[in-house]
This record gives sequence, C-alpha cells and structure tokens, in this order.
Amino acid sequence: MLSKPDTQLRVNSTDTLLSFLLRETGNSRTTIKSFLAHRLVAINGTIQTRHDTPVKVGDTVTISRHRGNQELRHPKVRILFEDANFLIVEKRNGILTVPANLKSQETTVFSILKHYVKKQDVHNGIYCVHRLERETSGLLIWTKTVELQQYMREYWDQLIRCRGYVALVVGNMSHPEGDIRTWISEDPQTGMLISSPTPNDGKAAHTHYRVIRQNEQYALLELQVEGANQIRAHMASIAHPIVGDHKFAHADSSPIDRLCLHANRLEFINPVTEKVVRYECGTPKELTKWV
Repeated sequence: MLSKPDTQLRVNSTDTLLSFLLRETGNSRTTIKSFLAHRLVAINGTIQTRHDTPVKVGDTVTISRHRGNQELRHPKVRILFEDANFLIVEKRNGILTVPANLKSQETTVFSILKHYVKKQDVHNGIYCVHRLERETSGLLIWTKTVELQQYMREYWDQLIRCRGYVALVVGNMSHPEGDIRTWISEDPQTGMLISSPTPNDGKAAHTHYRVIRQNEQYALLELQVEGANQIRAHMASIAHPIVGDHKFAHADSSPIDRLCLHANRLEFINPVTEKVVRYECGTPKELTKWV
C-alpha cells in the first residue's frame, strides 16, 4: 500500500522505469504495471505509462497516491507518446492542426492539446512543429517548449529520417513501385500547387510509392516523401489522383466523404536524447475497404 504522501525516488544510474521501480520499491511487476496503467507514476513531473521508459541519473520518479491526469479522450485526437519534451499525436481528418487566424474559435488539434496540458499545469505550453491539411489524417509532432519547436523547425531536414503515408488513389498502377521527382511551385492566381519537371522551377520534391494492393478501380499505396509538400500534386501529375481530392482531381471520384491520405509513419532524431525514434499508427478502414 502507498502511504499518504507521494513517494519520490532519485535515479542514480541509467535504467528502465520498470527495473528501477522493482529495485527501489520492492513491489511486484504486476503492482508497478498497475501504477503505470492508473497514471500514478511520473518522471520529473511528467506522467508515464510505459514500463520501458528510460530513466537517467538525476531524474526524480514520483509515485502518487492520487490517480494521475486522465488520458486525453477526444474523437479527433489521440496521443501516441508523451514525455517532458514531446507529444506525438494522431489526428483524424476534418480538423485543422492550428487555427486559421488568431481570432478563430474553431476547435483545432492545438486547442485540444492546449486544454489537455493546461489541466496538468496552467503554466504548460504546447507548440506545433509541422502541420497536416484539414482533410489529411495522421501523425503530428508537438513540443512542450518554444525553444525545442524552433530547433525542430530549423533543422527539420537534418532531423527527419522518414515521413510515411498511406493513400488510396484512382486507377490501377502500371508499376508496383516508382519515384516521382519534380519541382513544386504555387500558382500566384489560384494558389494551386504546380508540379513541374523543369529543374529548379520551384522547390525540389520527391515521392516514392509502392503498391500495397489494388484492383481495377483503386490502388492502396505506401508513400515516402522528401522535400516540399507535394503528394497530392504528384499523384495527380501521373493521372492517379488521391481519392476524394476535389482540389487536384477533375471529377469527384471518391466513394467516401474524405481525402484518402493518411500520415502513418514518422522517424526522426530526438534532439534531446540524440536517438532515432519511430512512431507508427494504423491505416483508417475508410482507405483499406475499397481494395
């Protein structure tokens, strides 16, 4: 049983959270995992739920007698990972990453996460590293300090190892995999992205695609991107627009009411730990049911 005051333990050697707590508390693995499941354990003030979370010299591990802040529950946003520096979340389609303007009252991923972190401590902040379009679902990186946000943005190309997507596109692909390399620019009159084969005619962009499976009508693709925001323009440029893309497709070819593009993989160098981290999420059923 826990005593009434919170238990605070100082870490003196590198370890995993489970091993540290087994050694320092004398509790069983089952008990410690129950503490984690009920959000009773924190490292340096940040609640932890994973038993394999690393602890390092100087960390303070707290076991609370009160149940921790409740897990974020929202139909449009799901937290995959949280520590003292980062939040990795999955957003649904149909919600903006950040407000369109400062006066907007629309619910966004930012407003949801801001409310979540402020419930833990009114001084907490949340900062967007990159965005997904309203109709694109998938993974987003957020930081808890503006300094880390700025560092991630400034060194984005050096830190990001993989940005992976899944897309449902119109038509049957002729090749099982391929590469699209063009230069992306914006039409000054329409604001549309233009994919050009002319070198240096805009920002360099590269999309590698691989067919997961397909039929006569649609193909489910795995995509990996480098450079400018170009997936929708790239797929339209080879006559295989993304299903539901009213912007780049000439006709409404969508069997469902959404853009069938999902950011399912992120791999980057964590600048705090200097280790490569990888996050993945599943593919929505709306994309897979048609092939």
